[in-house]
Amino acid sequence: MSQQSVRDVTFQLLRELGITTVFGNLGSTEETFLTNFPHDFRYVLAPQEASVVGIADGFAQVSRRPALVNLHTTATGNGLGNLATAFQGKAPLIVTAGQQTREMLLLEPMLTDVEPTALLRPWVKWAYEPVRAKDVPAAFMRAVATAVQPPAGPVFLSLPLGDWDEPCDAGAVVRTVSRRVAPDPTRLSEFAEALREAKSPVLIYGADIARGSGWPQAVALAETLGATVWAAPSSEQAPFPEDHPLYAGGLPFAMGPLSQKLDGHDVAVVVGAPVFRYYPYAPGPYLPRGLRLLHISDDPAETARAPVGDSLIADAVLSLEALRELLRDCTPKLKRARETVAHRMAAYPPGVPEASDGRMRSAELFRTLNEVRPANAIVIEESPSNLPDLHTEWPITQPDGFYTSASGVLGWGLPASVGIALAERDSGRNRPVTAVIGEGSFQYAVQSLWTAAQLNLPLLVVVPRNDEYCILKSFAKFEHASGVPALDIPGYDIVSIAKGYGCDAVRLNDVGAIKKAAVEAWNKSKPTVLDVPICRQVPPLF
Repeated sequence: MSQQSVRDVTFQLLRELGITTVFGNLGSTEETFLTNFPHDFRYVLAPQEASVVGIADGFAQVSRRPALVNLHTTATGNGLGNLATAFQGKAPLIVTAGQQTREMLLLEPMLTDVEPTALLRPWVKWAYEPVRAKDVPAAFMRAVATAVQPPAGPVFLSLPLGDWDEPCDAGAVVRTVSRRVAPDPTRLSEFAEALREAKSPVLIYGADIARGSGWPQAVALAETLGATVWAAPSSEQAPFPEDHPLYAGGLPFAMGPLSQKLDGHDVAVVVGAPVFRYYPYAPGPYLPRGLRLLHISDDPAETARAPVGDSLIADAVLSLEALRELLRDCTPKLKRARETVAHRMAAYPPGVPEASDGRMRSAELFRTLNEVRPANAIVIEESPSNLPDLHTEWPITQPDGFYTSASGVLGWGLPASVGIALAERDSGRNRPVTAVIGEGSFQYAVQSLWTAAQLNLPLLVVVPRNDEYCILKSFAKFEHASGVPALDIPGYDIVSIAKGYGCDAVRLNDVGAIKKAAVEAWNKSKPTVLDVPICRQVPPLF
């Protein structure tokens, strides 16, 4: 029997771990890894690294499994923005890049990562370049274990191109690891007692609940307490059904406005989210006077950097289950939320439309889509100025129905929707997928449309086009920054761009035509892009 190579052992390890799809944009230093690519593996090509990372992220989020990403040496920086999103969105990505052959590393020739483990920090949990060729398979096993253990997140391996044909003494050891952390019972009892004694408790739910399939547990605890439920600021997934009577909406992402929303409560429990995601500086206290905050997260870094509150390191869903059991005999405080925000998870209200020039409002567009979409449809959002209207007109009422960037970095939504649609097809669920992408965001990772077309995915991409960076105009008003240039972006031919990548595309401004095109798109075997002109409406941030 001939001796196995590093390549043979590595692919067998990946096979046994169930990781048989490689998302990549290969270069010369990766070709040795992909030589004689196994027939039972699938390589999903995207023409740019940012798209590769976004597609893999969406796929991992929906499949709830680690995804293997293959990038090109020294060009990994092109994927860094979406890697930051994957890190903050806790996506278990195994990111690899080729490295120059060991024989030349000392010379630092072209296509050498001089400091390969430093380039992608701080947006990976672990970065490593194996010291010996035969360590490559074991490094992959450690990478997978690291990526999936809480808090889940991306890891990085730099792999010298000459290692793959080197002999490997033995097969890789396949290991399993736990993906959940149970709460400390004493600490949890303290939290339960605080909730029991509270006169007006409030629950603040985050995306970890959605990632853990925890909607039923989140609802059960809220109903047991009769507590108002808020979505944490800028939550990348919907943690609670938005049509539930205890749901109040999404908290704003700034200190003063957020504190005001929590005024009147005496105990707040944040589950599965940071405390808190802030963006613009709007001064004010972290919390209103008299409010005690309790924080449950599986991420020690998240609890450590929280500026206020007492913390518990634990899985969000296990904690919800345990708290509900401890509070089973509790008398509910409320039957519905004290306040319901029409724009739901959005941090700010819709803007007042300027002269429409015959264009529809974004609210009308989203209402139109919501009227014809199937109940189990998924929406991916990267159109920040239209987020309030989207959540008002398209409430998220089923689990895993909403995804957005965890970092605020643009260029994630479009490729992520490709990965999500692929995972839906692979799983056999085949839920319809719609990406709502502003025309500014559309340009950041537009190459992912080619991948969607090559995969024959029934993806609907809706571009609400107002010919401006509308959300930046909102920030300009908030920051009193007058005279900022380049906030208008006319001239994009969305239809021609999409057709050039192999998609069906059309510009529409009629409700009936939009409904017809959307229904057809969800039943096609190729992606469809709808360019829909909308009137300008600059929203206030708070």
